[in-house]
Amino acid sequence: MAQPEKVLQAKIVMAGDSYVGKSSILRRYTELCPTKPSPPPSYITTVGIDFEVKTISVNDTAMKLQIWDTAGQERFHTFTTSFFRGAHGFVLVYDITSTESFQGIAHWMKDINEKTDENVEVILLGNKCDKETERVIPKNRGKKLAWEYGIPFFETSAKDNINIEDAFFVLAKEILNKNSCASLDLDVVDLYEKRQKRSCCKL
Repeated sequence: MAQPEKVLQAKIVMAGDSYVGKSSILRRYTELCPTKPSPPPSYITTVGIDFEVKTISVNDTAMKLQIWDTAGQERFHTFTTSFFRGAHGFVLVYDITSTESFQGIAHWMKDINEKTDENVEVILLGNKCDKETERVIPKNRGKKLAWEYGIPFFETSAKDNINIEDAFFVLAKEILNKNSCASLDLDVVDLYEKRQKRSCCKL
């Protein structure tokens, strides 16, 4: 009798300022068919926290991604960053039409570094690349910033479905590679829990 497929579970957090399109990216990735047009943009910002789940296959391994969508408003900052703990990966987003959101990336990276361990994976997304005529952040600036942090970079459009799948796949692959020695004894494995067990056994 065939054994049931084992599934690795990973926690991913969307981070960035308000109105950069985090929720639209998440909806595009988890809900919409790639061939369907995006729904009209919503300007209602996330209040507090929300999450979606998507299971994908990476290197013949099933990964259940639990993706948390966080509020970007300053008044929710303490509440939002409390969800950073236990994350395996971050999708850090800025808006290519907003200088302020690009400058805010440094503050979000500082929060990630302070509230997570060194094994966490991060990707940087310059969102709304469909708004080329309104661009204020050149693509090379995004590339340079990502290079300085040593993280992958994509320009994305939730509206036109540009690079959304690729970005999440790259992040999931990096998470899987870093946690490749996690046990698959259970149907669902919490990678962070396994990492804690390994670290507490170090001499």
